[in-house]
Amino acid sequence: MYKKVLIPLDGSSLAECVLPHARTIAGGCGIEDIVLVRVVEPPPTVGAEAIDFVAVQTADQKAAEEYLTEVKDQLTSEGFNVSYEILSGRAAEVITEYARQNAVDLIAIATHGRSGISRWVFGSVADRVVRSASIPILLIRPEGYDSGV
Repeated sequence: MYKKVLIPLDGSSLAECVLPHARTIAGGCGIEDIVLVRVVEPPPTVGAEAIDFVAVQTADQKAAEEYLTEVKDQLTSEGFNVSYEILSGRAAEVITEYARQNAVDLIAIATHGRSGISRWVFGSVADRVVRSASIPILLIRPEGYDSGV
């Protein structure tokens, strides 16, 4: 059913909580490809006169590549076919568009579990992906998540 799984990662251990679930699904469902994605958002333009955009972008790209290479190598050593992409733009839109353009069958993404005012202020990439993607989404809450209910 699922041949290509997209796993957005932001470099946090919280985002990585999706990896054990992805391993289980990939191992049991005959997943052919796992694609790790890290979205590098452009620096803000407010106060931009003091920012070297090229240096910031280069540093972010390098950090993303080092991080994704490490995760990819771990999954590859476990027998999975893994690639990665470093994308630029607003995370939710870029993730959804990449999935659409690249025949992704499933997006496996972690939610930071924000609610209330922090969700309103910071938004939720996972929520925006769920609302805009036209393919199945596996949404994982981190261990110890408390919805407050």
